[in-house]
Amino acid sequence: MAVSLTTFFAIEMSSQKKLSKPFRAQQRYAIAGVPVNCITIEDASTKIIDVLRKRSATAPFLIMGPNAHLVTVAQKDFRLLEALNASALNVPDGISVLLASRILGGRIPARVPGGELMEYLCRDAARYGLRAFFLGGLPEAATLASLQIQRRYPALSIAGTYCPPRGFDRDPMECAHIRQLITEAAPDLLFVAFGVPRQEIWMHENCPTLPIGAAMSVGAAFDTQSGLRKRAPRWTHKLGMEWLYRLLKEPRRLWSRYLIGNPHFFYLVLRQRFLYGRSAARDKALPFPRPDLSPTPDLPPPKTACESAKDRSASIALPHPKKRTHA
Repeated sequence: MAVSLTTFFAIEMSSQKKLSKPFRAQQRYAIAGVPVNCITIEDASTKIIDVLRKRSATAPFLIMGPNAHLVTVAQKDFRLLEALNASALNVPDGISVLLASRILGGRIPARVPGGELMEYLCRDAARYGLRAFFLGGLPEAATLASLQIQRRYPALSIAGTYCPPRGFDRDPMECAHIRQLITEAAPDLLFVAFGVPRQEIWMHENCPTLPIGAAMSVGAAFDTQSGLRKRAPRWTHKLGMEWLYRLLKEPRRLWSRYLIGNPHFFYLVLRQRFLYGRSAARDKALPFPRPDLSPTPDLPPPKTACESAKDRSASIALPHPKKRTHA
């Protein structure tokens, strides 16, 4: 696998770059320390596409979809919590988030499922000549999903597709290979399907130095779009019972998420409600204390995927970038 040294050492620069936040005026609510935007799917797609059409004036920005699972995982994962707070737009992906906003005095109007928002964005990207890259999912899911969507929107330009092998984030050369593919494709939209919390953390740590317009976490959207995983019937979406359908289909994989995670999520919401009142969801104040996930003083802070890749690079005898001035 050929990987350029320029792409490999670009990982070192990620901490020196900042993500763009072009939606600062958008109303947000804080649910257990996680900001969630008050936005509809149509408005989200319109705003994202408008910013991408002026891409030369903005740095990359992130789009994520908090739901009950994401919020509860963020309580014990500092890197995920950091990624969610760095995201430019956090759409309410889950009926539980809507219920939580009402308990806390907010008015999030409707769900914005990641898979549906992805299709809206592909539709509008085709209309305005924007390019999309599909990264992740089950083997072949990214390619199959891109073909399915392109059949519906023939004008959509696919910049590339790639499904990295399992455990790719522990392989510095594979990490560099992914960056090189995206750098060469330079897409306007990067859809990332690595699963929670890997996709959000990867986006936060890598996207600032990638030549993209925006990156969006889409979970299992490629798998369902490609037909490799059956999606819940539409009537379950309307009733907010998609989670129950998924639980019945994959009980071994999802029982802990829904039967333990969901009650814990509502415990967090009710604690916020009774400790801080119904106005506590206002993001401008962020009154709900964020989880204290700072590293233990006696231990070194956790390394990012990029830092881990840099450490492992010593074993492959690559020259230090400062010594490449005459290369």
